[in-house]
Amino acid sequence: MAEFEFPEADVETAIRRAEDDKSSRPEPLDVRYDSASGRVIVEFTNGSAFMVPARSLQGLQHASDEELADVELVGSYGLHWEKLDTDFTIPGLMAGLFGTARYMAEIQSKGGMSRSPAKTAAARRNGRKGGRPQKTA
Repeated sequence: MAEFEFPEADVETAIRRAEDDKSSRPEPLDVRYDSASGRVIVEFTNGSAFMVPARSLQGLQHASDEELADVELVGSYGLHWEKLDTDFTIPGLMAGLFGTARYMAEIQSKGGMSRSPAKTAAARRNGRKGGRPQKTA
């Protein structure tokens, strides 16, 4: 395998850019699981926070509250559950990536299958009106 050599000035420039980029963005400060809301909460150095429903994440659907509470920050970008052998990136979660593409497709396909009294009542009202409206070309 070939070895690469980079000029010292390029290395220093890259390090400076990385430090500037890091200092311009809030860093994760803490992560915890809130059992009352069922959410994982990531708090940042600028006082903001990000919350995600824990059991919506692939690999965490059937985890106990105790297992979910055993979450740790890994560097500036990662969340890790050791006992569950599950990892997520904070940027990925903020982008709505709660698992693999297949997992996300399965979750989305189940959305229309949900049943609730409100959905049943709406379907009955629409049925009395003649059913689903026809699509227009």
